[in-house]
Amino acid sequence: MSSPREELQNLAAVIVTGGSSGIGKSFIGTTAKLQPSLQFCNLSRRIPDINLPELKLRHFACDLASAEAIERTAPQLVAHLNEVAPLGRVVLINNSGFGTYGRFPEPNLAEQLDMADVNMRAVLHLTGLLLPELKRRGGAIMNIASTAAFQPTPHLGTYGATKAFLLHWSIALGEELGGSGVRVLAVCPGPTSTGFSQRAGLQPGQLAEGPRMTSEDVVMASWLALAAGRSVVIPGAKNRFLAALAGLTPKPFAAKVAGRLISGRRLPPEKR
Repeated sequence: MSSPREELQNLAAVIVTGGSSGIGKSFIGTTAKLQPSLQFCNLSRRIPDINLPELKLRHFACDLASAEAIERTAPQLVAHLNEVAPLGRVVLINNSGFGTYGRFPEPNLAEQLDMADVNMRAVLHLTGLLLPELKRRGGAIMNIASTAAFQPTPHLGTYGATKAFLLHWSIALGEELGGSGVRVLAVCPGPTSTGFSQRAGLQPGQLAEGPRMTSEDVVMASWLALAAGRSVVIPGAKNRFLAALAGLTPKPFAAKVAGRLISGRRLPPEKR
């Protein structure tokens, strides 16, 4: 088993979606500190604010809820990689995603559909467009799922279902790509210190007791798991225990428990 640093030494470039904040931003900043020679590409609506003088980052303004934007951006991305790093392995990190809190279809149906687009369809779309280049070069695909993938999550129902899709699709895709030179890793973080809770309309610190992991912890656990050749990683011992417990619990009962834990956690409007 190689270390994260050794794994990164074998890469030419890292592509991140949603790298302007949260775990995606940490994937760029933390990874660049480990391996400054890497080329980074970010796909999101905003430019990441990362103060690293030696960072080699190309930002592609892309609304991942838009199929047209992905179709337009993917060829530009491949052309850029072939210009700045024509050879070498590439890792695609499908990180972009969001959740909303409330009884379906709150806050509104349009936002629920946007969530399905960003959390699922955009991952399929971008991965499909970039897969020929990944196969040509070799590398890996990291899909950022969630511990919400392991049980039904009332009041976060669509979000949890999109992450369950991402987890199962990642494992299946990894089997399909066996021998192709492209590995697939599903990353399933638990509660993490990012802006997710506020974006979703949740009171911070309410989904789990105790200290949250940092986004940097998630990044390091992800690179370590990729170096170890794993197909799924759940960062944090407590998160692994809870995910295993959820897998042993009948789904209707797990949904009742999750619903009681999550209900009543809405942020007041002025704090959203």
